[in-house]
Amino acid sequence: RPPPPRAAVLCQAAGACFSAYLANGSYAEASSACSRWRGGLAWVSGEPELRLLLGLLAEATAGPAPSLFWVGLKKSAFACTDAEQPLRGFSWEVAGGGTAPREVPAALGRWVKEPLRSCVTARCAGLQLAAAPGGGHSWGWKE
Repeated sequence: RPPPPRAAVLCQAAGACFSAYLANGSYAEASSACSRWRGGLAWVSGEPELRLLLGLLAEATAGPAPSLFWVGLKKSAFACTDAEQPLRGFSWEVAGGGTAPREVPAALGRWVKEPLRSCVTARCAGLQLAAAPGGGHSWGWKE
């Protein structure tokens, strides 16, 4: 099948590819759409992947308004929000039931707004990207 309209794609030398599809929808809708395309929501294990993903998202967006992109960042209802951890108790959900690395570099712990403190509610987070003053982009995770 051809990809949906308004898509941007970047691939790493190792073969992993990231794509951004511009549509309004929930986390569940985004995850389902990725599954239909035989993929999954993105997860980031380090700064090189983050830079690649931010470049892709900057290419996909037009304008200075903040944009929120769903990634595979989720907190189960049984996990507690933990302000001491870079991902605040959230973890990466991997397509096909695989597992993502548990160790997360502190540099990846940038939040636009701290997530709600909870130990009983499942939560999702996305990657927010906004134009920064003087050029470039600012980013952070957002529940």
